[in-house]
Amino acid sequence: MYSFLFYLILEVFGIIFLFLSFSVIVIYLLIMILSALEMRDHRRKNRFADYQDIITSPIAPGVSILAPAFNEGESIVQNVKSLLSLHYGKFEVIVINDGSKDDTLSKLIKAFDLKITDFAYNEEISAQPVRGIYKSNNRSFNRLVVIDKENGGKADALNTGINVASKELLACIDVDCILSHESITRMVRPFMEETNRKVIAVGGVIGIANNCDVQDGTVTKYRVPTTLLGRFQVVEYCRAFLMGRMAWTRLNGLMLISGAFGFFNRELVVEVGGYFPKTVGEDMELVVRMRRYMEERKIPYKVGFVPDPLCWTEVPEQEEVLARQRNRWIRGTIETLQLHRVTRLNPNYGVMGLVSYPYWNIFEKMAPVLELLGLLYTLVLIIINDFSAFYFVALFVVLYLLSILVSSFSILYEQIAYNNYKDKKDLNKLIFTIILEPLMIHPKVVFWGLKGHWDFIVGKGGWGNMIRTGFKKSEDKKNIEPNSLNS
Repeated sequence: MYSFLFYLILEVFGIIFLFLSFSVIVIYLLIMILSALEMRDHRRKNRFADYQDIITSPIAPGVSILAPAFNEGESIVQNVKSLLSLHYGKFEVIVINDGSKDDTLSKLIKAFDLKITDFAYNEEISAQPVRGIYKSNNRSFNRLVVIDKENGGKADALNTGINVASKELLACIDVDCILSHESITRMVRPFMEETNRKVIAVGGVIGIANNCDVQDGTVTKYRVPTTLLGRFQVVEYCRAFLMGRMAWTRLNGLMLISGAFGFFNRELVVEVGGYFPKTVGEDMELVVRMRRYMEERKIPYKVGFVPDPLCWTEVPEQEEVLARQRNRWIRGTIETLQLHRVTRLNPNYGVMGLVSYPYWNIFEKMAPVLELLGLLYTLVLIIINDFSAFYFVALFVVLYLLSILVSSFSILYEQIAYNNYKDKKDLNKLIFTIILEPLMIHPKVVFWGLKGHWDFIVGKGGWGNMIRTGFKKSEDKKNIEPNSLNS
């Protein structure tokens, strides 16, 4: 009796894992096709676009750039100067000092000649108390607003910035990101183009600036990172942005806009209550909540995506820092999916409920757990001598080659569309990383995901510290190699 049940369970697990394996193959092939079609259409539409017309257009929406800052004294002044130099007509820069314990605020006051003002603060969204709101006496910095508040975390800081923002669109960014001078013009265009649907949010590509040359707040020469973990993230970001999010955009099923660079309709953000401070996945949670609001009221809408390299950030290259980041990402995903589980397989929520939610639940949230179960299943088959080495090796080779194919196509998309990595040595390094990733890095990512699941179960929260080395490394290279920059 027990023997029969045992083998029946093994048989059921075998069918499930075989089904999931072929599902992965089919889904990734579909993602490749959909992203290629979306990239083709985007390039055709933008081939002759003149973004200068947007800058001077009287109907162009105003943009409030929200940049939370916590202990950013090392680079805050240069970062804010870079934001103030963006090419756009109607925008303001709102820096939210979230209770920094270093000299972030004092450096801002000194550099921009800031004075505290009697600002009429309207708390439309609940947030931690504001200590003061500063404006500059220098007319050159009249776009700048600095908020000093009690510490409450990134989501709380963004909510404070939303309360102060005066423009139609919110650009929520990380203050240490580097933005292209034309980033605003390209990101507002989807909001202006749609006539039959309301664009509620637009995401953009996040590029990796590690080891790149940075001058005057602009990436002037691209290089891949020097470490394997850094190069892995270049491949991963190309896969996520140029393939994954492009494909979801084509289906209008995008559920995530990166917290480092996203544009939102302010009116709708306020209507749904702003960011939710009690989750570490506040960026994904806000997008899902906005989509739920629109679906429940049967209002046609779109979540857009601009696949142009408009924002660059530094990624962690130390294993312990990357592990904390991935742990936080999986916990944020679990929290968001649980908060909005009412949408699961619910036809009332359209593509999000029937396609996006199930995909995220199985292939993002549960992926580490399923891979662990697959490993345990294989070990049981070996122990009971019911293991077929031929089928195991065949399936492993197919999935390994699929991984290489998908990653290679994501790099190909980058080269066709933007060709940022012009050095053949860099491309060779990326290809070598693609080959090694499934064997050397993916097992670690799975382990970090499992740790995130465990931390969620036991109630361990928090962001963890993101240790940054800064972009000085790239700046210093110019002193050593003065002729290395391309004009």
